[in-house]
Amino acid sequence: MTDTQPLTALRDRPFELLCELERRARSVSAQSSQEGVPQREWVGVALRMAGDLYLVAREETREVLGVPAGMTRVPGAKPWVKGLANVRGQLLPIIDLRQFLGSGATPMGRTTRVVAVNHREIPAGLLVDEVLGFRRFAESEFCAEAPPTMARCEHYLAGSFRRSGEQWPVLSLRSLLESAAFAEAAA
Repeated sequence: MTDTQPLTALRDRPFELLCELERRARSVSAQSSQEGVPQREWVGVALRMAGDLYLVAREETREVLGVPAGMTRVPGAKPWVKGLANVRGQLLPIIDLRQFLGSGATPMGRTTRVVAVNHREIPAGLLVDEVLGFRRFAESEFCAEAPPTMARCEHYLAGSFRRSGEQWPVLSLRSLLESAAFAEAAA
């Protein structure tokens, strides 16, 4: 099989499909190592919020969860604090990220997810419209300026990555969690 043939031809033969994927990956890896200069890459989690696409650093995310069925409302908390959820024996505050940013409540649907933030001192699960998986970018694709967004989160953006005419703003979860506005969760 050559690179020009579609992988869909192997959909009924999973072992051959995996072998072909490995062959292609090794080929690309060999080509990049022959070019001499190894490209450093940045890996992030892609998510959708208020119609825009965002990236968050892989290091700032602990895991992606479905919306917990049982959340306990926190009396006296701001409306963007949806409640506390028991996640494998640990209490996790669930925060509606869109509502926190002032862009309305996140609509609950089958793609709605909770991004558990990897922060040593502040546990939080951020409710987002959808998580699209990992995205890899070469460090050379980074741009210090971020585009305007629908969710009004300019204070929490740490640049963007550009590829093929698309611009992916990088949302800094650390700066969001450590902001004064986030610390004022009491109504």
